Amino acid sequence: MVDVAAKGETRRTARATGTIRMLQATLALIAAGSAAKGDVLGVARIAAIQGAKKTSELVPLCHPIALTRVGVEFELVDAESAVRCTAEVETIGRTGVEMEALAAVQVGLLTIYDMCKAADRGMVIEGVRLLEKRGGKSGDWVADKAAAPAQSKR
Repeated sequence: MVDVAAKGETRRTARATGTIRMLQATLALIAAGSAAKGDVLGVARIAAIQGAKKTSELVPLCHPIALTRVGVEFELVDAESAVRCTAEVETIGRTGVEMEALAAVQVGLLTIYDMCKAADRGMVIEGVRLLEKRGGKSGDWVADKAAAPAQSKR
């Protein structure tokens, strides 16, 4: 792990996003709340928060961080037959929370897959990326919208 002891504590935030594409019928199950395993987005939100909190247990050289806030939003994108997850994570600490935001998105999307796999095993998770990070010694960073990965068609 990198030594962060000499760094000052500052407010740090990170925002990440990703998408899971699926059959239109699967998206309709999620929208109607009628998936066999229950409230897909409600469970996925809790899973994403847990994912952010447990990042240092999953990523070997990641510092354990006391998070001050984790926000997770899901957007049903009917035109793309997809669900977009966006997570924003905050802390006051010596190291950033980019990994926690990315982990939150991944775990949230994996949970959607798990809860809907009986209806659609062909779902595709894609486009997981950091959108922005704020705070810390290196300052702020915002992703170049032009550099966004191309989305595959399902």
